[in-house]
Amino acid sequence: MVRELPALAADLVARRVAVIAATGGGISPLAAKAATTTIPIVFVAGDLDPVESGLVASLNRPGGNITGVTLMLTVLGAKRLQMLRELLPTAAVIGVLVNPSNPGSESETKDLQQAAQALGIRLEVLRASADRDLDAAFARLVERRAAELLVGNDSFFISRRDQLVALAARHALPTMYFVREFAAVGGLMSYGTSNADAYHLVGAYVGRILKGASPAELPVQNPTKFQLVINLKTARALGLDVPPKLLALAEEVIE
Repeated sequence: MVRELPALAADLVARRVAVIAATGGGISPLAAKAATTTIPIVFVAGDLDPVESGLVASLNRPGGNITGVTLMLTVLGAKRLQMLRELLPTAAVIGVLVNPSNPGSESETKDLQQAAQALGIRLEVLRASADRDLDAAFARLVERRAAELLVGNDSFFISRRDQLVALAARHALPTMYFVREFAAVGGLMSYGTSNADAYHLVGAYVGRILKGASPAELPVQNPTKFQLVINLKTARALGLDVPPKLLALAEEVIE
């Protein structure tokens, strides 16, 4: 699907659509940007920095034909790592699963390495960009005796959430994810912003642009709500006692 994005974006441009909503992860808005400098684009960027990636000139005044919503998923990585440490204080090795095809994976990994060093944790970085890579990644985690896993921000992982949750259960590996959708299908924990809220904001911006607003003057929106979701059923299956501190922080506890 990633390889098809430039062709899909070019097709939308050829159809002379009024607005392009690019909500398929960081690569999606980059493909749309490469296809047109005139058609308005509204993005959801969860796994890359809109300014560093060149999508916009600045968050307050995007300039050009692009604006959207940033989910700040990457900058939340340190908080997720800290929560995993609170869950298992004795964990010495924690795995991190990233997609090397994602433009934001390098900066995300660097930030997590810094956070892990501050916590006295060794990270085992695993890379997966296709289905065949996932089984190999979990096998390596077992081999390296990782106590827990943090799944990096990527739309490919969202599309494979059932497979990832099943692999984590099979290997009895406590895992932290980045959006609620993982916890809803049996993942142990997730911490991040709400995809539903982000898409609502995108829809509102598309409506304003269709009524004449310029994307250049619509600030990139940041999330205002972060949610920790804990699946207690999964915790019990793993034989874990979730600390009261984490339960108190949870916006949602799935029984």
